[in-house]
Amino acid sequence: MEQMYDHLICLHGLRFHFRDWPCPKDDAQDLVLLHGFTGHARSWDVFAQAMSTDYRVLALDQRGHGETEWAPPDQYGTTHMVADLKAFVAALGLNRFVLLGLSMGGNVAIHYAGAQPAALDRLVIVDIGPEIMSSGLHRIDQGVQAKDIFSSPEEAFAAARAANPLPPEAHHRQRVMHNLMRLQDGMWTYRYDRVLRDPNHRRSRPSAEEGWQAVARINVPTLLIRGELSDILARDQAERMARDIVDCRLVEVSGSGHSVPLDQPDGFLEAVRGFLTS
Repeated sequence: MEQMYDHLICLHGLRFHFRDWPCPKDDAQDLVLLHGFTGHARSWDVFAQAMSTDYRVLALDQRGHGETEWAPPDQYGTTHMVADLKAFVAALGLNRFVLLGLSMGGNVAIHYAGAQPAALDRLVIVDIGPEIMSSGLHRIDQGVQAKDIFSSPEEAFAAARAANPLPPEAHHRQRVMHNLMRLQDGMWTYRYDRVLRDPNHRRSRPSAEEGWQAVARINVPTLLIRGELSDILARDQAERMARDIVDCRLVEVSGSGHSVPLDQPDGFLEAVRGFLTS
């Protein structure tokens, strides 16, 4: 595996973790990766390694996820995460960078890009839009309320496979193992804020109307990736996004559900590379 570095940085009073994959090219463009809800920066390891031949890749653990500090319960909204991204870009002095966001991270990317920041060069949105299918919302709610204490990492992995058998097994295992932490009693649980698993906790999200307004303001070349089997982003919604964004390419990855980088890593890599090298 190529060399990479783990860093900690303080943004808005919270300690954030990110992975930095250097590129051998001196003039390499920066590529910032934002994971989805309940995800983490390490879920990008294989993709980041592949992309680091041409880009400096920065994978951020968003607030309350991975190795980043947990926030107050009322500070997990999209607005907070967009502000985190703005602060991250400023702190690292990024310019003309590429932004890629999956699901929750894609929603952050939409609202960041909708403000037309001068530092942004290109955008990749993965399987998310201003409106979410009700079947997908129900699945996510059921997932975060499912059993989350395990006697071993293998038990946690077995539960993940039962919930989603699509991903390549080794790839899936890597994501799950890096999303676990050990409790004082020796049991294992997920490495994200427990408040996000509370069925009564609702993260603040922009309205659908605000989402479509942000989409329409995006002014950089954009790739929108949809999973063929997605229960989050409906095909007609994806087609509308592709029309509303001034310069947008829509790609559907076959055999993938909502978690496209996890379900079909090769197809996802091919789609992103095809866009960025065109």
